[in-house]
Amino acid sequence: MILIIWNSGKAQECARAIEHAMQEPVQVVTSLHEGGECLRSREYSAVVVDQWITEAEPEPTSVVFDNLGMAVPVFVNFGISGVERILRELRAALSRRGLESVLARHSARQALREELKDELTALLLSCGIALGEPGLTDSVKSRLQKIEELAKHMKEKLAAPTEVRTMAAGV
Repeated sequence: MILIIWNSGKAQECARAIEHAMQEPVQVVTSLHEGGECLRSREYSAVVVDQWITEAEPEPTSVVFDNLGMAVPVFVNFGISGVERILRELRAALSRRGLESVLARHSARQALREELKDELTALLLSCGIALGEPGLTDSVKSRLQKIEELAKHMKEKLAAPTEVRTMAAGV
């Protein structure tokens, strides 16, 4: 859902156009205070804010920023921007946020991989050696194989995704 904070009679018309173009529900509020309340009560993909309101009311603007969550802020001068320009700004901001999200996941995955790679290697080696021991019961052998499978699965999950290279190439 997209939130628009704009105190104008044209706000609903703009919201309908954005809703139609983005295929995402749009909610309109007329003040930063209402916007802050909305942001506290639900998640939004983007918050489109009239630049003039943020300049006129700096304190409530800070409350909105504190409650953005994962929503991307898009500041627009509604007085001089048409719907097409607002849509371009919104699409660009959402695209940037998508790429940032992919890159953050990649970075977290890389850090986790670096942290766990030695332990996973040791676990896999230990399982391999233990499975080669003579005289293992079928029950113990089965448990060791399950542990080995889980370790391999974890290793695969930590493998570098192609998603980052694909997203970076598209930008």
